[in-house]
Amino acid sequence: MRYESSSVPPRSSNLPGTMEEAARTLGLTLAPAEVKVPDGLETTFASIRRTHVNAIVLGGGSIFWANRQKIIDFAAKEHLPAMYWDRIFAESGGLMSYGADYADLDRRAAIYVDKILRGAKPADLPIELPTKFELVINLKTAKALGLTIPPSLLVRADEVIE
Repeated sequence: MRYESSSVPPRSSNLPGTMEEAARTLGLTLAPAEVKVPDGLETTFASIRRTHVNAIVLGGGSIFWANRQKIIDFAAKEHLPAMYWDRIFAESGGLMSYGADYADLDRRAAIYVDKILRGAKPADLPIELPTKFELVINLKTAKALGLTIPPSLLVRADEVIE
């Protein structure tokens, strides 16, 4: 299940194709939702409770960032495994995160600053996508949820919080 946000009826056409394909292969049903205002979180939480969602995959967004502890606490209270896009969620008690390595992005940004200070026009510089991603797993949260994380996944993690 994917609750990226809520208040909008599920529409699988908005999901990235690879997520839809993976869900289909695994026999899972996705239930996307969109939150556009902070009050929308409560609507999403109610919908998750009502539809008996089994897990959450949270996409990025400033609403989620600003309410991260509330979201993490909700997932814990409802006993739901949740995957987040930023390591701060796993560090704050979320189950796991997989997303861009922001420290690497900061280092790469310094290269752009150097080029601009040497006279390059910002509009002439290419836009780069992240190239380094990190997986962070919180074993304390996994234990609290009664989950066993496979050793094969733990060895692939960039960080395991114990």
